[in-house]
Amino acid sequence: MKSNLLGQLRSGEKLSFRSQLLLTIQLSIPAIMAQLSAIVMQYIDASMVGRLGANDSASIGLVASSTWLMGGLCSAASIGFTVQVAQFIGAGKEKEARGIVRQGLVAVLIFSTLLLMAGVAISAALPVWLGGKDEITQNASVYFMIFSCYLPIHQLNTAAGGMLQCSGNMKVPSILHVIMCGLDVVFNAVLIFPSQMIAVAGFSIWIPGAGLGVMGAALGTALAEAVIMLFMLSFLLVRSSTLHLRRSEKLHFSIAELKRAGKIAVPVGFEQVIMCGAQIMATRIVSPLGTIAIAANSFSVTAESLCYMPGYGIGTAATTLIGQGIGAKRQDLTKRLGWLTTLLGMVVMAVSGGLMYVFAPQMIGMISPDPEIRALGTEILRIEAFAEPMYAASIVASGVFRGAGDTFVPSCLNFCSMWFVRIPLSAFLAPRMGLRGVWIAMCIELCVRGVLFLVRLSGKRWMHENTKEKSISDFH
Repeated sequence: MKSNLLGQLRSGEKLSFRSQLLLTIQLSIPAIMAQLSAIVMQYIDASMVGRLGANDSASIGLVASSTWLMGGLCSAASIGFTVQVAQFIGAGKEKEARGIVRQGLVAVLIFSTLLLMAGVAISAALPVWLGGKDEITQNASVYFMIFSCYLPIHQLNTAAGGMLQCSGNMKVPSILHVIMCGLDVVFNAVLIFPSQMIAVAGFSIWIPGAGLGVMGAALGTALAEAVIMLFMLSFLLVRSSTLHLRRSEKLHFSIAELKRAGKIAVPVGFEQVIMCGAQIMATRIVSPLGTIAIAANSFSVTAESLCYMPGYGIGTAATTLIGQGIGAKRQDLTKRLGWLTTLLGMVVMAVSGGLMYVFAPQMIGMISPDPEIRALGTEILRIEAFAEPMYAASIVASGVFRGAGDTFVPSCLNFCSMWFVRIPLSAFLAPRMGLRGVWIAMCIELCVRGVLFLVRLSGKRWMHENTKEKSISDFH
């Protein structure tokens, strides 16, 4: 059914509102599952490390915004190529789409290797720059260094999964990400904790363990990503009916396509820098509030992500829909699909925000046993619940704009929202209200950001971004 509906979209056939909604949901559900699985992995790491104590938890929390920055840059590099895959497939140019796959994988591997070297170079000094106390800087440095070392693995995983999704195959990346969660649990259990006896149904079972603590959390995630990367590449390069490698087709770098990838990716990379730079600045604002505040802030961000990951999943589906629609020159459907996906995201995240408000104590309690962290985390999660619908508007609309190749203006909107609203408000409220003030500032800023993106979506310029240069359908 999904393939038939995408085929109708590409061939110019009329799609009823019911068909548009059905296609959006069919693409969104696997993408949501893939996004949720990534967050579950963060939950697993945070929960397991949380059992070691507040200092170990804070050491990961201290560098969390920096790891998001590195991961975000990898995602940005991938987007420059995945959007082109969607648009070429929409235009019926499958050979050109496969050319983008080959160029893209090589290009992002080179890029992530450069990030690896930069991350390792700054890993020792980074926790000190972020204002971490002596008791957490060593573990924070080790965690960030290991994370940096497996960036090429993460990059290839992200790029291959994104290309499969943009071809319309949402199912395989989703299943593989769920499997990755299971592997993360197993590897973390073995690597974080020492060998121990546990009681199960009246029986004592010996569980082997390396007892590596924070280092084990980083290594466990790295191993899980490496295993899934191999499968993801196999499905993309061997088993994908549309994108698999052909012996007759060789690697060829097209300057026009690389420039187009850069035009799409650079604003997204800039967006990641300014967003994560703002997160790092927020970490600097939170750091003087103490270890409990750092840990509660980090854990609450992880807990909240369970609520906004559905928005990112729907945003991924929107990128595929809009990208293929643009490639097929379906201007008649582009704006309607943009609004449909955005409103769907807002409804879903309004529900998830309500659930977060009700179950905040349980959500934070799953990660940390510390009563102070749990109490503070519950309070700030309930503050954030009110912003979820407008946060969804910005997340999904961003996916819509990316599918159209419109990345520069949304990046500017994010910059203004983060640096002119959230950071000044956080700096003003933190000394007066503590961590609660930081999250109130975040709630206000997300609402402002949502309004800005809805205003952009209501116009028409984003739909025509792709026509300002040579159309994707005119290449080759």
